[in-house]
Amino acid sequence: MERWTRRFAIAFSVAAMMATAAGAQSARDKKLTWKPVPFAILRYNDEAPASWNIYHTEKRGLLLVRLWKRCLLIDMSEEEVYDIDPQKVTPQGENVEWAPSEQPEQPIEISEWKERNVGPVQRIRFRFGTKGHVLELQLPLLPNGKPAY
Repeated sequence: MERWTRRFAIAFSVAAMMATAAGAQSARDKKLTWKPVPFAILRYNDEAPASWNIYHTEKRGLLLVRLWKRCLLIDMSEEEVYDIDPQKVTPQGENVEWAPSEQPEQPIEISEWKERNVGPVQRIRFRFGTKGHVLELQLPLLPNGKPAY
């Protein structure tokens, strides 16, 4: 009887581990809904581009930026920027959907990353490459200094 109990426990453990691994993979492949950041400002080489939007998800520190026909994933905690295939970002009304599993392995080259709070906004500014264009994001903050999105 003890041998059957042990075999059952081992079989149950293996099945549970396989289910957890499959669930983690499907959660990573799942598309997330990204919502627009209200009252955000974007500047490209100190000018306002004609077509842009900034999106956020539940996870703080990740932003999806649509700049003309280009999409960028900005990881503020790691100070990294990834070029995202715009065909993989699907509009859903004012929101967009995109799966984090489609993130490229290597970030694009950036320099001069500067992040600071300037009153009611958090300003993030960086340069593409070492002598490229400059992108600046201004994100609204609450009076307690936390993001308003």
